[in-house]
Order: sequence, then structure tokens, then C-alpha cells
Amino acid sequence: MKILKIETYILRVPLGNERFYSSQCAFPERNSMLVHIETDEGIDGWGEGGQYGPPEPVASCINDVLAKQLIGRDPLQPMVLWDEMYASTRDFGQKGTYIEAISAIDIALWDIMGKALGKPIYTLLGGAHRKSVPAYATGCYYRGEDPFDYRSNLHRLGEEAKGYVDAGFRMLKIKVGLLPIEQDLERAAAIRQAVGNDVKLFVDCNHSYNAFNAVKMISGLEKLGIVFVEEPVIPEDLEGYKYVRSKVNMAIACGECEYTRYGFKNLITAGCIDIAQPDICVCGGLSEWMKIMALAQAFGVWTIPHVWGSGIALAAALHAIATIPEFPHTANRVVTQNEPMVEYDRNPNPLRDLLLKEKFELVNGCVVVPAGPGLGVEIDRKILEKYLVRK
Repeated sequence: MKILKIETYILRVPLGNERFYSSQCAFPERNSMLVHIETDEGIDGWGEGGQYGPPEPVASCINDVLAKQLIGRDPLQPMVLWDEMYASTRDFGQKGTYIEAISAIDIALWDIMGKALGKPIYTLLGGAHRKSVPAYATGCYYRGEDPFDYRSNLHRLGEEAKGYVDAGFRMLKIKVGLLPIEQDLERAAAIRQAVGNDVKLFVDCNHSYNAFNAVKMISGLEKLGIVFVEEPVIPEDLEGYKYVRSKVNMAIACGECEYTRYGFKNLITAGCIDIAQPDICVCGGLSEWMKIMALAQAFGVWTIPHVWGSGIALAAALHAIATIPEFPHTANRVVTQNEPMVEYDRNPNPLRDLLLKEKFELVNGCVVVPAGPGLGVEIDRKILEKYLVRK
């Protein structure tokens, strides 16, 4: 089997009055970059990358650089091709755009291999410890006509959080960092009051604080029974992470802005984090994710992949998470202690909810892992064409 053709698809969906904010920016649209790889035996594969910033540079890395290396090669050697792509771009692409491009290609190659062998990706990765994954809802961003007017939004925020619980979620991840610490603590308290004490809450700062203010914020969050706090300081500040982790009684998570085993080696060996959050579509794909997970487990660090993007991203994450053993092992798996979970973004996103012919659903608080060959999902070409950015 040989790679015959590689195409990229840039997708963009304006959100209109459904736009929302994190601590860093507004989200007026959802976008992504998909890669489609065809072989000379009629087997194809899909991958995803470029969902963080502008997807055009990621597509250019594939179209103008990486695709030329892959045409005519055997797609059933994803790790071999990964090493070759990384080695050829190491001098200028150790992080960021090139790694996202390699991630997208790598996922598509695993999809092809699964289809060629008639097996789901989780089987190729060693087998599934679970066929459905406990899910936590990511929501409670800053919304409304004036997202900075937190008082007028407190009731709506509580209703949003209750809506997730009513839908079957027992775990929620909420946003902080856009407003002053005191106001964001009020927002978090309103959510806790709305959902009660039995619902597990996580907090995502999107690297909005310096180390001192991160400790101040987390100290306030500790009173609300928060399980972990994500990205309290900027990803480059390893000393800041170490300082924060030494001062608070809460698990520290990080990694959605990190790349490859080398980036996670620095985070983990420096003692910065309790939870590693590689994004399969960003960190280097499934091939590199396996190395990151092995590294994390060797140092006693829990792995909970970050998920943000289309249905392809979610499918890839579900296959990866299916293969994670409970860590550490116990006779009784406990979510938020040793049982892995999947991030289930609840913001408006047709690229997640409509792009695939298969629909993801929450059943008893879990999302079922696709069981078909490869990723186990199929693109709806009509939806692809609807949101495709024309060149």
C-alpha cells in the first residue's frame, strides 16, 4: 500500500450571537483543519490539527512541506513516518504549527491502518480498558451582551451549570481569568451553589495569572472543593508552576499548549504538574501521545488529554483514553482519582456535532468509544462542503 494523495480542508463556522470568551480572547467562530490521506488501494484516513489559532499555517506545512515527503510511502508505518517528519523539521518546528501538522497526518495514518486491518485504533494501540469514557462538560465561559458584567450574568451562569447536570454530567470544567480574582471567585461560588456539592468541579485559568496571583486565586477556589486547576500560569513559566504547586492543596494540570515528549519531559521532570493534558491534535498525534503517557506514568503523573475541535479530534481522544489503564491500579476504579475521563466541550460547535455521520452521545455520564475500524467515524461530505473555506 502507498500514499497516493494528501489534501487539507480548512473549516470555519461563524458563531454570531453565540460567541463566547475565555480569559484570552473572544471566540467568534469555530475552525479547524482536517487532512485527508488517500492510498492506492482505496483506503483513506482523516486527521485533524490547527484548531487553536489560524488553521491556514498548519495546512501550509502539510501542503508545501510534509506531503512531498509522504507521497509514495507506506501508510502502515505511522511511527516511522513521524520520526522522519520530525527530524526533517526539527531545526525550525520543534513546537507549534509543524507539530500540529504532524499530529493531523499521524492521526490519519492510524485511521488508515485501522481500516486496512479491520480494527479500531484502540486495538492497534494495545487494547481498550474501557468501551465508554466518563465525560466532563467544559462550559461556563464568559457570554452575553456584556461578558465583563459578571453580576448580571451570575444567574445565567448558574442555570448553564445546572443544565449540564440535568443532561447527565457529574463533572464540570469552568472558566476563570477574564475578570478580577474576587469577581471570578464569585462566579465559581455561584456555580458551586447551583450544582451542589456532589458535582465535581474543575477550573481552567487559560494561563491568566502570574505565580503570586495564581496562588491567591487557587486559595480561594480550595474552599469550593475544586478538584484541579488548569493552566494557572503561562506555559513557559516552569518555575512559576513549581512555585504554585508547592503552595496550594490542589492538583495542577497543564499541557494543552505543550508539544512532543520533549516538552512534557521538561514539565514533568521539573515537578510542575500533577496532571498532563496533551491534546492529540496538537502534541504530535497518537504516535507521540503514547510516548507522553508512558513518560507521565513513569513519574506518577496522571494523563487526561485535552480535547478541542471537530468530531475527528473527539474520536481520536476517545480511542487514546480507552487504552489508559486506571492509574494507579485499584480494584475499584474511581473517577477523578485513577479513572481517566474525556473533555466534552459544550460550547456551540457544528464541526463536532454535525460533521460526522455518527453522533456522540452522553450515556450514564459516559461517551461511547467508536468501535469501527480506524477512528470508527465517517465524515458527512455535505457538512464538510458547507463549512469549507474556499481558496
